Amino acid sequence: MKKWHYPFLAFLIIGTYFILSESRQQSHTGGRMEYHKTNGLVFGTSYNVTYLADRDLEPELLAAMNAVDNALSMFNPESTISKINKAADSIQVNDSMFLEVMRLAMNVSDISHGAFDITVAQAVNAWGFGFKNSVPVSENVIDSLKEIVGYWKIHETDGLIVKDDSRIMLDCSAIAKGFGSDMAARALKENGCTDFMVEIGGEVVVSGHNPHGTPWNIGISKPVDDTLSMNHGLDTIISVTNIGMATSGNYRNFYIKDGRKVAHTIDPFTCTPVSHSLLSATVLAPTCAYADALATSMMVMGLDSAKAMVSRLPDVKVFLIYETQDGTMQTYTNGI
Repeated sequence: MKKWHYPFLAFLIIGTYFILSESRQQSHTGGRMEYHKTNGLVFGTSYNVTYLADRDLEPELLAAMNAVDNALSMFNPESTISKINKAADSIQVNDSMFLEVMRLAMNVSDISHGAFDITVAQAVNAWGFGFKNSVPVSENVIDSLKEIVGYWKIHETDGLIVKDDSRIMLDCSAIAKGFGSDMAARALKENGCTDFMVEIGGEVVVSGHNPHGTPWNIGISKPVDDTLSMNHGLDTIISVTNIGMATSGNYRNFYIKDGRKVAHTIDPFTCTPVSHSLLSATVLAPTCAYADALATSMMVMGLDSAKAMVSRLPDVKVFLIYETQDGTMQTYTNGI
């Protein structure tokens, strides 16, 4: 064999090795690693997911989100929460997803001194933001609502849920989207994904890196009244990874009655819509469900109490947008 054949032969052997190795890898993993994108509608809102994987994981994502819907959707008559709301005094629940959410909700109720409260369903319905038609809200109606709103009026032990009053109904909408994002993220992780962004109705979970190899860039909207979601102006963009993020505000879900803005955030103490200077609360926390519940708590309690609460939570960061007395917007953050 001529000497010049040796380099060529070596090149051929090495090239063949890499081709076979890549073929075996693709055969083993299902395909080449690449970023996939999927989007659609769930929980009455939109979802967008970007993830690095060797195959399409949309079926797994949809299965996770459907499981959350079956646990927490008040518009699904067969969901676990619907069955609880129909129950008289007690019901045994074996739905692990629902129980995980309920226990987290009760924990946040304690942390927020009752500002977060999933027993607020009847009040949310009365004001026209729930799963039943609104009613004319009088002082008598508010007094009757106060009788059946209060997280200490419902109890859970080993899946047995007991109501102090049969009229109590649960509403997990202030935590469901965040939990749904967590469950979609969990499905991705269980399938080997470490780089992804899950967003459901503005509630986000990010992990690893984006397609550019850097942390994920997430925008925080300006809290401008916009019931049609036509305004996409951003107050700021933050770069984050390995975190859950949720934003709560009253600039999209509200209506005007008798010249007054009626916001969808209901104060569980007064059973009336909140009205204060805090316009939006963005929370970063270890899980999106936790961030979602805390963001709602802050919108209930207002700026000063929100700042006081977050000072007690070392694993939580916030970006609060509020209105000053002269009508200008200001922000507060503890490290975002």
